[in-house]
Formats: sequence, structure tokens, C-alpha cells
Amino acid sequence: MDVDALISELSFKAVRSSGAGGQHVNKVSSKVMLFFNVSESKVLTEDEIGILLKKLDSKLTKEHLLILNSDESRSQHKNKELVIKRFITLIKEGLIIQKERKQTKTPRAVIKKRLDDKHKQSEKKLNRKKPDLE
Repeated sequence: MDVDALISELSFKAVRSSGAGGQHVNKVSSKVMLFFNVSESKVLTEDEIGILLKKLDSKLTKEHLLILNSDESRSQHKNKELVIKRFITLIKEGLIIQKERKQTKTPRAVIKKRLDDKHKQSEKKLNRKKPDLE
């Protein structure tokens, strides 16, 4: 995956950020919004697009648009860097395919030990009963 080519497919929008900032906050657009259309990406293969559409389903709009925001910093440039880093990690983690778990058979020794323990426990309980006097 070519990160630089992927970044070139992104579009950004700067909007006014909420929160602290004093008198300057109403004049400056420091919040950065990142937009990425997963289904129209030319960098990703068809398989990768399919994987991302499944894994990022809850984060995508109906048009398969991924929208990320960053307003952690008062600097627009810093927010842009942060949102790009978050985007790259999200895409990389989304493309990781987990191995299927192979179900293993329970070892004979474990089964035997469990049954022996059950038998010992039942004998212990039987020995606590009052004896039959008949």
C-alpha cells in the first residue's frame, strides 16, 4: 500500500472548532475534517476495498465516505497531521486479516483427569452420607 498515493486521494475541509480559544476562536478555522471515499479509491485493490467496506462499516456513510475529525490542537496544521496519522493507522489496521482459529481436540489426558476428579468428588460426597442401618 502506497501511503503517499493514498494521502493524495484525501480531501480536507477546515471548519471552526468548538471549545477553548478565547477571542481568536471565532475568526480561525482550526478543526480539520478528512474525507475519503473508500469505494472510489484507485490506490486500493478491489479485495482491499471489500475488506475495508466490511471492517469500517460503522464508520462509513451510505456513499462509502470515511469522515474523520481532529480539533485537538489550536493549530490547523497540527490537526491535519493528527487526522492523517489516525487515517493511516485506521486503514492499516483495517487491512489486517486475522487468521482463522483452528479448533483443537481436547487431549485424552485432560479428559481422563477431569473424569477422575469427578469420580473422587462423588466418592467424597458419598462418604459424608449417613450409613444405612438396615
